[in-house]
Amino acid sequence: MEILRVEGVNKSFGGLKALNNVNFSVQEGTVHAIIGPNGAGKSTFLNCMIGRLAPDTGTVMFGDISLTGMKPHEINQVGVSRVFQTPEIFGDLTLLENIMIPAFAKRDGDFALHPFRRVDHDAEIHDKALHMLEDVNLAEKKDMVASSLSRGDKRRLELAMCLSQDPKLLLLDEPTAGMSRADTNNTIDLLQRIGDRGITKVVIEHDMHVVFSLAEKVTVLAQGTIIAEGKPEDIKGDPRVQEAYLGGAHL
Repeated sequence: MEILRVEGVNKSFGGLKALNNVNFSVQEGTVHAIIGPNGAGKSTFLNCMIGRLAPDTGTVMFGDISLTGMKPHEINQVGVSRVFQTPEIFGDLTLLENIMIPAFAKRDGDFALHPFRRVDHDAEIHDKALHMLEDVNLAEKKDMVASSLSRGDKRRLELAMCLSQDPKLLLLDEPTAGMSRADTNNTIDLLQRIGDRGITKVVIEHDMHVVFSLAEKVTVLAQGTIIAEGKPEDIKGDPRVQEAYLGGAHL
């Protein structure tokens, strides 16, 4: 069953055509990777899907809901969450507090931070946040200030923040950027475990080890245009991909 469909999306910045008539779909329950060289339009494409940018033309459908023209928090409320290139967390708050805020916002539809005092005394939200931290192996650090975490742990915290909102679709923009190989492998393991929840994932990633470890389908962008799409093993040997992505070298 199709969970996400993008049709005829175009996006320009002045004279630069960042996205050129992009058509894209994702099947429910799968892991779909988007790869391509720097400047291919990957992050622009993701921003058009989650309301941070408005496409010049085209539509983005999440099931039977049109996301086109919706604001990011509205898109979040219907079941779409995003993990950013640089983890977006509340650095001055504890790990537990970081999870409780989005969990409360999802449940009650209130994205202002002024209700945090109520969140702090909400047993249901507290228990859910603790469970999320246990899922990402951070429960023992629940009272630490988030800014003190390593990059790998900040990524795990951000994933737990997203999971606390019970998303149906999770969009990840280079989730292992800047990580050590050990942290990268831990993140791969975590994302594979998230798959057990039935969450559909779209992953933008430069690390081919991550892509080929996780993805069931790969879409390749180059200069704002989709040049190839298919199973990872097919993408590896596609000469168009090798030329566009690595100047002819093998993936």
